Amino acid sequence: MKAFLYYDGYCHWCRREMRWLSRIKSAELTLVDVHEASVSDYQRQQMLRQLHLQYDDQSWAIGLEANVAAWGYTPLGFLWRPLLWPGIRTFANWAYQRWASRRVDRCDWIEARVNDEH
Repeated sequence: MKAFLYYDGYCHWCRREMRWLSRIKSAELTLVDVHEASVSDYQRQQMLRQLHLQYDDQSWAIGLEANVAAWGYTPLGFLWRPLLWPGIRTFANWAYQRWASRRVDRCDWIEARVNDEH
């Protein structure tokens, strides 16, 4: 099933992961920079807080599930699936949410600093 993974193209860490992912992903997965996507401002803000993956059938995977699903389009997907197993999923989701929150805070701080300098 085809899917679109929306990521923050302004985020260094995100771009780095997407470069790696783009080298080994199948053609079924399309990587989309949220900043270049045709979405509302509200949708963009939501997508910047966590990864969003949209399937052909219009269903969504968000956050940790989106990350695991995206890597499922590569030969390394089996390494990510255990993150969704009971017991592991709770901790993995907590870690992902914590990382995503810190990333957004840091990116907001950097963007504000750049805007102040100009």
